[in-house]
Amino acid sequence: MKRILPLSLIAIACGAAQAGELEVLHWWTSGGEAKAAAALKASMQAKGHTWKDFAVAGGGGDAAMTVLKSRVVSGNAPAAAQIKGPSLQEWAQEGVLANLDGVAKAEKWDALLPKVVSDVMKYKGSYIAVPVNVHRVNWLWANPAAFSKAGAKVPATWDEFFVAAEALKKAGITPIAHGGQNWQDFTTFEAVALGVGGADFYKKALVQLDPASVSSPTMEKVLTTFKRVKGYTDKNSPGRDWNLATAMVIKGEAGMQIMGDWAKGEFLAAGKVPGKDFVCVAAPGTAKAYTFNVDSFAMFKLKNDANTKAQNDLAAAIMGPEFQEVFNLNKGSIPVRLGMKMDKFDDCAKLSSKDFVDDAKSGTLVPSIAHGMAVPSATEGAIKDVVSQFWNDDKMDAKAAMSKLAAAAKTK
Repeated sequence: MKRILPLSLIAIACGAAQAGELEVLHWWTSGGEAKAAAALKASMQAKGHTWKDFAVAGGGGDAAMTVLKSRVVSGNAPAAAQIKGPSLQEWAQEGVLANLDGVAKAEKWDALLPKVVSDVMKYKGSYIAVPVNVHRVNWLWANPAAFSKAGAKVPATWDEFFVAAEALKKAGITPIAHGGQNWQDFTTFEAVALGVGGADFYKKALVQLDPASVSSPTMEKVLTTFKRVKGYTDKNSPGRDWNLATAMVIKGEAGMQIMGDWAKGEFLAAGKVPGKDFVCVAAPGTAKAYTFNVDSFAMFKLKNDANTKAQNDLAAAIMGPEFQEVFNLNKGSIPVRLGMKMDKFDDCAKLSSKDFVDDAKSGTLVPSIAHGMAVPSATEGAIKDVVSQFWNDDKMDAKAAMSKLAAAAKTK
């Protein structure tokens, strides 16, 4: 007599057949990020998949990329790896990334993402990566108590910035907290470029690397303004980590910092309240534009069907509303998925989300070159070197810096 299995056991058996193993390379090892990664792991385990954590500490991920390259070359790629910006296209050109169009169509990603973001996730029109979040880079963080002591107002333009900086300096407060590292120098530089030149100039000069824009009078004004900012930093800024610069603003030792919204996590961890103990506003002149830094996962081609199914489940979960909320509440960033409810998020995140949507519609959503979103890595490195050289060399003028920038923009 044939034994008939109950439906529940058939479902479990079918589920087991589809359960796969997911090896995921990432560098989410700090407190909030690790919590978010754990939430993703739990959602995959709930579907019966095995999660194999391949975490490599180090915010920039340089060490992780070295390990990843050797794994891919030896034919042993992980299921997913944290890769972003133009590097995604570089990996796709090697023919090692999986096509995610099936899950993207089923989950309606084209409708849920601004085109400028979905374009970064595609290679030759097909999705090869899934975005996780959006960091706004062009923020100015300010300590209202320091401004009150100096009798100054939080600036909305670069002219107002220098008036406020002078007042803070007279009050014995370091006007702008800065860490002299090339990516921090460039974070300030791209904020100045956006504020002085506007979104169209930014796109032409720093994304398209248009020679006429790189060598224009506008670029000269950008460089002159950028160098002027340096006069309001303190002598101990070289080599300082970004979070130590944020701590200066938290303590009221400095009045302002130009930094992405990961700085907010430092304020919140110190028990500070947005709008009361600290202020978040767009960097001077950039209220109507938004430089974005989007973390994403590329999916590698796998031979095992169950593992491919697990990979698709992972991609769907990353773009799902539950993970988008949990992860971004922990990370200080905002959901990349449009139309999310923001009631659990703080005022800075709500402003970021509103501006993200508005700027996506108006065409003023621009990729951050400082954070690997705009140009190939070799070009980015060459341009960053010029900007830091100009920042640190008091004898170099804007015209000399401009000709060096023009040469760096041609680096392939």
